[in-house]
Amino acid sequence: MAGVAQLVRAPDCGSGGRRFDSDHSPHVVRLEMIMGHFRYDELVQKALIAVVREVLEDVSANGLAGDHHFYVRFRTDHPKAKVPNYLKERHPEEVMIIIQHQFWNLKVFRDYFSVDLSFGGIQETLIIPFSALTAFVDPSVKFALQFTPSFNGSDFLEGGPKKAKAEKHDSDPGNGEGKIISFESFRKK
Repeated sequence: MAGVAQLVRAPDCGSGGRRFDSDHSPHVVRLEMIMGHFRYDELVQKALIAVVREVLEDVSANGLAGDHHFYVRFRTDHPKAKVPNYLKERHPEEVMIIIQHQFWNLKVFRDYFSVDLSFGGIQETLIIPFSALTAFVDPSVKFALQFTPSFNGSDFLEGGPKKAKAEKHDSDPGNGEGKIISFESFRKK
């Protein structure tokens, strides 16, 4: 997908300069974005992921402040996502988790984060690559980001353990079950 921008008019260049004529002048400037040269979509995605990473790092270090909480939607079929099999069976492509009252051991790495959540009274460790994210929402301040998940990139586990495995724990330190809700209820219709 190549985009072309054309500078139609420029201000007078002064006493020896000429004005640009968009139709006939040899001075018409055309800027072509060649696929792969400036991938603005990828640059924006990286910047938005940096926002999510920084927020999660702050929560990991300091806990959630005020009414902040997060709905994190991600692709369960991403090859580097680690979720319990029963969760993957119920949500083979995508799921949303809530980071609010019942989460533990939030750890943030360059390319992914891990968090323990309770599902049906069982505490599970999820590993979620940032490249698997499809949405990040903080409803307390009406803030939302949407992502295009990326299934390529071999540097996922840099900076963290080379093999990550979902763990089961016998006890649930929280009171009650974690909930999985559909993100569809938050979409504009």
